[in-house]
Amino acid sequence: MTKRDSNGVGKSTILVTGGSGLVGQAIKSYVESSAPSNAEYKDSETWIFLSSKDGDLRDRKATDAIFEKYQPTHVIHLAAKVGGLFANMAQKVEFYRENTLINDNIMENCRIHKVTKLVSMLSTCIFPDKTTYPIDETMLHDGPPHPSNEGYAYAKRLIDTMNRAYHEEYGCNFTSIIPTNIYGPHDNFSIQNGHVIPGLIHKCYKAKQDNTPFTIWGSGTPLRQFIYSLDLAELTVWVMREYHSPDPITLSVDEEAEVSIKDVAHAVAKAMKFEGEIVFDTTKADGQFKKTACNKKLRSYRPDYKFTSMEEGVQKAVDWFLENYETARK
Repeated sequence: MTKRDSNGVGKSTILVTGGSGLVGQAIKSYVESSAPSNAEYKDSETWIFLSSKDGDLRDRKATDAIFEKYQPTHVIHLAAKVGGLFANMAQKVEFYRENTLINDNIMENCRIHKVTKLVSMLSTCIFPDKTTYPIDETMLHDGPPHPSNEGYAYAKRLIDTMNRAYHEEYGCNFTSIIPTNIYGPHDNFSIQNGHVIPGLIHKCYKAKQDNTPFTIWGSGTPLRQFIYSLDLAELTVWVMREYHSPDPITLSVDEEAEVSIKDVAHAVAKAMKFEGEIVFDTTKADGQFKKTACNKKLRSYRPDYKFTSMEEGVQKAVDWFLENYETARK
């Protein structure tokens, strides 16, 4: 339900779960920026960024209390129990149960409080294990996910199922976004548990400090699509304001912008001004060669959207890491 101020102007209160993470902080930066696309919304939107300190979203009463307190008109749902490969394999029950509880508490509160719009974040890792490429939104349920993360994947897939169910039964405007590999400021730069780019940034930093080779696991040949967190933030806010369908939308750079891990490593070395030796340790496994996602649906709405280039995005991520080295997650 849209609130009105004393002049009858519509006021929105947007609640962002998982607001302290990579994407939540990027949305915060975007909505606080002077981006032209924000100008008309500045006076009519209030943004609230939740962190785990605000309450346990696995707990129904705690979630109810958050919705009672803030009375949101819109919700961007980023919070989830996440982890690396080994955690997903060892704790399938917890990844399924905790994410299902979180998602159910958020969705049901959005229905009860007549929230105008709910946008939830999915992931390309929940797609079928055996599939053809490029993957698109219609293929999400075409087969089982990879066994290693099936607890997490099925919990996330149910968001899509329930978006349609809530729309059909209650007329709710719930949807979901599917980003590809995200990187940027406020990431987790752990070498062991971080994703590709933040892990390489930290590794390159250490190699420069220790005057040792910058060693990348694998051959460097696998291809990936990376989206800079501020681009994803801008597109997520656009989905909240403008995209009104329960069907998910993939938020990804174009297929032509796919890059090899080798290209990423060289971009990181350049941004870090690392002039030592770069080594690819081919005794380590490469993982899947490619996971190409199709962004035709996004392009049908935003044909002219310009994504941040890999070089520029990596430079910004490296600069942030260096400036915030003491407090960055690593």
